[in-house]
Amino acid sequence: MKVSFEGIGENVVTFYNSSAGGVHSAGIPVKLTGNGEVSGCADGDRFFGVSIVCKEDFVSVQNAGYVETAYSGTAPEVGYARLLADGADGVKTGGSGGEFLVVGVDTANGTIGFML
Repeated sequence: MKVSFEGIGENVVTFYNSSAGGVHSAGIPVKLTGNGEVSGCADGDRFFGVSIVCKEDFVSVQNAGYVETAYSGTAPEVGYARLLADGADGVKTGGSGGEFLVVGVDTANGTIGFML
């Protein structure tokens, strides 16, 4: 039997894709950049969600529930952790980041699973 966290409390919202620094693919931490508009995050930015579908003008962003994305730097530990964007389409641990529940870390593949 395999444990799955997918779909638990999931919420998805569609935003405009910023023409400057827009989101180019799924799995990227995003931040608000204007009225109803998002972009990818720079290194050290706080993020509120992760892109799941990207088009030229619109981005679907998951802002609640379980997500998986890449991480860089020191591997986060399972449990509550402060996470920031790493500026390379993933996340990293950081004292000023938002607090998220980390439920899995795959050090071999450099991925993290956490609850938004």
